[in-house]
Parts: sequence; structure tokens; C-alpha cells
Amino acid sequence: MSKEIQPKFLKFFIPLINALKELGGSGTPSEVIDLAISNLNISEKEQEKINKNGGSTIINQAQWAKFYLLRGGYISSSKRGIWTLTERVVNEPLDEEKAIQIIKAERKKYNKFKKDAKAKIVQESEPDPDSSDDILLLDVLKNLSPDGFERICQRLLRESGFKEVKVTGKTGDGGIDGYGIMQISPLVSFNVLFQCKRFKGSVGSGVIRDFRGAMLGRADKGIILTTGTFTAEAKKESRRDGAPPIELVDGDKLVEMFQELDLGVIPKTVYVIDEKFFDEFKNKT
Repeated sequence: MSKEIQPKFLKFFIPLINALKELGGSGTPSEVIDLAISNLNISEKEQEKINKNGGSTIINQAQWAKFYLLRGGYISSSKRGIWTLTERVVNEPLDEEKAIQIIKAERKKYNKFKKDAKAKIVQESEPDPDSSDDILLLDVLKNLSPDGFERICQRLLRESGFKEVKVTGKTGDGGIDGYGIMQISPLVSFNVLFQCKRFKGSVGSGVIRDFRGAMLGRADKGIILTTGTFTAEAKKESRRDGAPPIELVDGDKLVEMFQELDLGVIPKTVYVIDEKFFDEFKNKT
């Protein structure tokens, strides 16, 4: 494969494997990708770039690499989304040549399935590996008005157990869009300020610092909810020692919360045929 047609996500194959090794063989997608980004020394400016679909370019590349590692049998993904290394990592150590072979093999299968697909290896020639109802829900949230997104976040927090949740509707308030009370027990509660960012791409560390500055002396805890993602630096800043903690809720987490609460979604059951179950009934006794 020549340099000109190497997919950009190829650079994530081995770093994702190494990140999983550092994490003890398994990890959440966020943990694995953040560590890979850190090990690759990708700048926050680069992480904030968005692709034509409005998502983070870097996160998208990492997800493409995961898609092919999954197809190639180097990692597995549980029902809860945890990524885990498989024995193939030990039995057949991955290098760039093998990574390219996996890409070619999977795209050959796809091109066979889609007769009109071009043989040239380009990222856009395939459907997004993360294309699903989750993405459709996220698109709905992204297309809400700014006011509508604030109000639906208010509803989400109420459904999650927060009390006295109010949307301020003010501008110039350091990014604070509302407040509420998180009741831990009958005797313990926390004042919480929240910010809602109907956002494309990644939220950077500067937003976290500005929000923390605005909440000082006004609340015990802060929450930022976004339809986008957070850079690795933003996540580190949210947990910085000696500073008030700020919870970060990205697009994936938002979707998960809506689904867990059955809020704005209708659960459906999908049945898949278990061929092995019927094997014993195919032959005459």
C-alpha cells in the first residue's frame, strides 16, 4: 500500500492495542482513546478539529481503527461497550503490514457486498462503523435549538434525581445555564451548576477552566453536558487536584442516559435466529 492511500486512522491501530495493554487488557472506549491520544502526543488544537459530519476528526479516526481491530479479532467489545484484548494479540502480534491486510480484507468483503462500491481504499467508501440508532438520537439532540437543548437537559437532570432544577436563560454568566440540587441522602445535598453545549467537535480545556471560575463560591459541583466530545486535556482539567470537580457528559453519555431512562426513546426487541438450536431437528430420527 503506498503512502498516498494509507488511511489516516492507520496510526491508531498499534496505539490502541498498547493503550489496552497499559490499562490491563480492557477499558472503556473513552479511557482507551484518551490514552492513545496522549501517547501519540496529539495536540488539543488537533483534537478540536471536526469532520464533515460535525464530529471530532481524531475520535472518528480512533473509532475506525477500533472497527478494524474488532473485525480482525484483536479486540472484542462487550454488551456494555468495554473493549478487551483477545489472545490474537499474543499469538499474532500486530504490525502495520498486518493492519493493512485487515483493512484490505474487510474492504474486499464490503466491496463484494456493495457491487457499486469503488475498489479504491478511501474512508468515505464505507458506512460509518458507529452508524446506529444511537447516532440518530444524537443527531436529534444536535438539531434542537439552543433553548430547546437547555430545557431537555433540565428534564434529563430532573429524571436523574436532581431537585429544583432551573434554567437561568442568562447570557454573560460565565457559561452557566442553570442550577439544581443533587440530593445524596436525606441529610446530604449539593448545589450544582450546569452548562449545556449543543456542540459539534470537541470541547477544550479552556471551557472547563472558564466554567470552574464562574462556579467558584456558588456551587459545590459543576456539570457540562454536550452533544460533542471532550478533549483529553479537558478531561484532565475537570479532575485536576485541588480544584472543584466538574462532571463531563459527552454525546455518547447523553444517549446512554436517555436510553437508561427511556426518555424520548421507545425500546424495541430484535430477535436473531439461533441456527444451532434447530440443527438437532433437521435430521429425521
